[in-house]
Amino acid sequence: MSDDRSTDRARWRDLRRLTRGYRRWIGVSACLSLLGSALALAQPLLAGRAVDEAAGGRVPWTVCAVLAALFVAQAFTLALARYVQARTGETMTRDLRRTVTGHLLRVRLSVLDRVRVGDVIARACGDTTVVKMLVAQSLGTGIAGVAGLVAVVAVLGWLDRWLLTLVVVLFGVAVGGLLLVVRRLRRASRTAQAAEGTLLADLERVLGGIRTVRACRAEPVEHARLTRAAGRAYRANLRMARLVALSGPTNDLAVSGAFLAVLLVGAGRVATGETSLGRLVAFTLAMTYLAAPIYEIFQAVSAVQQGSGALHRINEVLALPVERDSAVAVVPMRGEPPVLEFRDVWFGYDPGRPVLRGLRLTVPDRSVVALVGPSGAGKSTVFALAERFYEPDRGSVLLRGRYLPYDWHRAAVGLVEQDCPLLAGTLRENLLYGSGPVEDGEVARILTITGLTSVVESLPYGLDTPVGERGDRLSGGQRQRVAIARCLLARPQLILLDEPTAHLDPDSEQALAAALRDVAKVCALVVIAHRFSTVRSADRVLVVDGGVVAAEGTHDELMGSNPYYRRLAGAGVSGSVRDPGRPDAPDCTTWTNGEVTLWRQS
Repeated sequence: MSDDRSTDRARWRDLRRLTRGYRRWIGVSACLSLLGSALALAQPLLAGRAVDEAAGGRVPWTVCAVLAALFVAQAFTLALARYVQARTGETMTRDLRRTVTGHLLRVRLSVLDRVRVGDVIARACGDTTVVKMLVAQSLGTGIAGVAGLVAVVAVLGWLDRWLLTLVVVLFGVAVGGLLLVVRRLRRASRTAQAAEGTLLADLERVLGGIRTVRACRAEPVEHARLTRAAGRAYRANLRMARLVALSGPTNDLAVSGAFLAVLLVGAGRVATGETSLGRLVAFTLAMTYLAAPIYEIFQAVSAVQQGSGALHRINEVLALPVERDSAVAVVPMRGEPPVLEFRDVWFGYDPGRPVLRGLRLTVPDRSVVALVGPSGAGKSTVFALAERFYEPDRGSVLLRGRYLPYDWHRAAVGLVEQDCPLLAGTLRENLLYGSGPVEDGEVARILTITGLTSVVESLPYGLDTPVGERGDRLSGGQRQRVAIARCLLARPQLILLDEPTAHLDPDSEQALAAALRDVAKVCALVVIAHRFSTVRSADRVLVVDGGVVAAEGTHDELMGSNPYYRRLAGAGVSGSVRDPGRPDAPDCTTWTNGEVTLWRQS
């Protein structure tokens, strides 16, 4: 019981926080609804008077005219109230989605790695729509419903308190049944929203890897998985629909039963002279207005139950930790600091399983540094930390001897990933993504450097040609060159390139190598390469194994002093390499063509 009370308090606390800044418009809609209820309640009283006047042989033209005016005023007022409610709900939904999406864009990658993207999308889009219904159907109408119920009961008591007692008893039974439905509706709503999120996450997973699914002929397997997820969502929503459906007949039965009882008992009271026919007519008409506020209150409570589940899921997203800049004390180095420095960096994707174990490295200006090591040695992790996608568990990652805010750090460090993801949009939008305003001459120069000029000329709309979802209308090599051009247009101080020549033909590779030599004159380069010829030009080569730098030197020095590196060089770009001097060294058949990481910097 205490858990239910604490849950209720948390739900109302979330609701108060949600409505902050919108309460004025919620109040306006409630006042308009109250005004409409007041106009409606005046009508039975005037109708009773008209009946009494007509029974006396007089035609109540004035009363009829006033009734007609009240009908029009009520319709206009209620229409305006519904518009204000809808507008408030849409405004709140827009602002809530803006908050959720802005928060998601700043959530730590270590957290996003552990959540399902489809479920997060469902919370940002679908659950916010449910919250909109909470505002549109509950807050304004619920407040007006409570006030309208009090007003209707007061009018009914003034007309005939004995008939009111009869009505209260009948409606009390119906309300008790509705409360039982509401309690179960809260749990059913949360279950249904979770099932919808799971279905969307499964669908996003399949569509994101649709080529793999078809290549593996896994359509039946994935269809069965999606069918099961759709079935769970169907059953959950059907369970909630049954609960909602119970409310309608319960309310209708209460209204119908009360109406018949009032007619029977009221007719007897008119016959005995305890009340007049006009008052009975007025009471009967007023009683019809009793159903509306009760229904509004139930709708409000139901919307709160459903919306609180959605709001709880949204708050879970907003509770995800985000990247925050923090001050870090750094011991300054003597002389000119390197462009990039790792100081005793420890890091692991999972607690207790470090990938980097006190790694130390520096990338001086105007130098070429190659990192060599087997798969799993930590080279890609070095890239992720250099871009500040993750923070080290211990140690520091410094740019020119300083620990910079995220925006400043990433503005100075460009990244070209191996799979070269592009965003849906035009080629121009992808090239200028994140680079700010760039002159057309500079764009043309970068296109020439990266060999994209002929590609642009062959496209139907040039730079304004859509590249498709994730750039699938371009070849792998074209996507890679677009990613490199995008990075160059941003003019960073340091560029990280993960195997930039993987999808290039020999001629394009030579052209890109010449372009990178030109780029190295103005900014630092960091390259992961599988082609061993790239390593020969390095000023230093670092052999990384087990998350530490096991050996370092120039290519020639390591060829003469390190058997492990010499065997790697002898293997060229393929083959299995094992250091006989290290019996615990891994069998390098798991390497990808003798994977090598090259760092180049000016």
